Amino acid sequence: MSESPGPRNQPAPDRRASPGETLDRETNRWYGVNALSLAAGALGVLLGRPGLLLVAVVGVAYGGLALAARPPDVHVELSRELDRHTAAPGDHVRVTVTVRNAGDSLLADLRLVDGVPDAIDVVEGSPRTATSLRPGKAASFAYTVRATRGDHEFDPVTVLARGFSGAIERETAVHARGDAVLTCTPRLDVGDPLPLRALTTGFTGRVVTDTGGPGTEFHAVREYRPGDPLSRIDWKRAARTGEYATLEFRRERAATVVLLVDTREESYLAPDDEAPSAVERSVAAAGELFTSLLSTGDRVGLGAFGPGAYWLAPGTGSEHRTRARQALATDEAFAPVPRDVPFFPGLELRRLRRRLPADAQVVLFSPLCDDYVARAARRLDAYGHLVTVVSPDPTTERTVGESLARLERRLRCSRLREAGLRVVDWSADERLGAAVETTRSRWSG
Repeated sequence: MSESPGPRNQPAPDRRASPGETLDRETNRWYGVNALSLAAGALGVLLGRPGLLLVAVVGVAYGGLALAARPPDVHVELSRELDRHTAAPGDHVRVTVTVRNAGDSLLADLRLVDGVPDAIDVVEGSPRTATSLRPGKAASFAYTVRATRGDHEFDPVTVLARGFSGAIERETAVHARGDAVLTCTPRLDVGDPLPLRALTTGFTGRVVTDTGGPGTEFHAVREYRPGDPLSRIDWKRAARTGEYATLEFRRERAATVVLLVDTREESYLAPDDEAPSAVERSVAAAGELFTSLLSTGDRVGLGAFGPGAYWLAPGTGSEHRTRARQALATDEAFAPVPRDVPFFPGLELRRLRRRLPADAQVVLFSPLCDDYVARAARRLDAYGHLVTVVSPDPTTERTVGESLARLERRLRCSRLREAGLRVVDWSADERLGAAVETTRSRWSG
C-alpha cells in the first residue's frame, strides 16, 4: 500500500499522524549551530576578529539552508507477517515487518515504529527500526510478542523520514498489508474444584443435602418398604438378623452458580510489571472453574462487573461452554487492559440482581482493593445469593504505601469472613487449588 503526502502543517509536539495524514515537524537540530554562529559574530565585532565573523557567516548560512530544506516525499509500502494467526495465552509469536521504498527519491533517514496492541508485551527484539532506502529497495525487522487472550488488532506503522540536514521530519501512519489480528483463546481446562454452598436446585448434581434418597454418601437406615430397590436393601443385616432394612444416602442436587469477574479499572493491579494483573488471574480461574462445574452437572453462568458488563445466563452443555470460552477470550468486557468507557456501579449492581436466578449462588473474583466491591459482595449475600469470594492478591510490601494497601485488603477479607461470606485469599505464588485447601477449614457451610 502506498501513502502519498498530504497537506503540510506544524502539529503539536505530542500529536501523532493518523492514517492518510502527513505531519511535518522541526527537529531543532540546527538551533544550537545558529546560536553559536551568532555568538561568534558578536565576539568578532567586539574583538575585531574577521575570522570569527567569517565563521559566523558560514554557520548562519548552513543553518538557514537546513531550515529552508524540505522533508523528503515518503512513498513506502509495508507488509506485516505473523508466524501464527492463533495462539494460546503465553505463547510467543514472531512478527516480521518489511518496508519498501516505492518512491523515486532516496530516503536517507527512515524510522519506523510498528503499532503493537496495548495488551501485548514485546519479549524479544524491538518493534522499532531505523534505516536508509534507495528507490525500489526494501528492509525488514522482526520482534517477538507474548500472546494474551483476546483479538488483538495491530495499529498502522508510524513512519518518520528526515532529509540529509535532519532539520525537518515528516511523519505518516501507513497500514501494513498482511496479518493485522492475533487471536488468543484460552483452552478452559478443567481446574481444581471449588466447594459449593448448600443452596441447590432440583437437578441431580454434586451438592449434598440433609435429606435421604439416592446418592453416594451414607445417610441412614430405615425399615424396608414394599417397592424399595433391591440394590438399596441391607443384605448383610438381613442375613444376620432376618430383618429387612433399606439404606438411604444423602441426596445430591445440582447448584446454580454464577461466576462474576470484577473488571473495574480498580482491579487491574499486579505485583510488578511482569506479573499478570488480578483481572487476568481472575479470568483464567473463572474459565477453569466454569469447565469444572459443568463437568459435575452444575448449571453455570458468567458475568463481568465493570465497563461493558457481560452476562451469560446459567446453563449446561458443550455449546454453553463454547460461548463462555469465546467470551473470556475475546469479549471486550474481559479485556486485558482497562477500558476507557463510563461505568456506573450502582446501576450495574441493580441490573445484576434482576438477572440472577433466585437460587443462584455467586463466586466473585476480585482483588478486593477497594471498599465498594466488598460492600457489593455483602449486599448480594444479604439478598440470598450465597457469595464465595476468590481474591487474587496483587499487593506487595516494597514500600510503606504498598504495605498499607496490603493491610487494608486483608482487613476487607476479614470483615467479609465475619459477615459469613467465604473468602479464598489467593497469593500470586500459589495455585488456586492450594489456596482453597488452605482456607476451606474455616468454612462452616
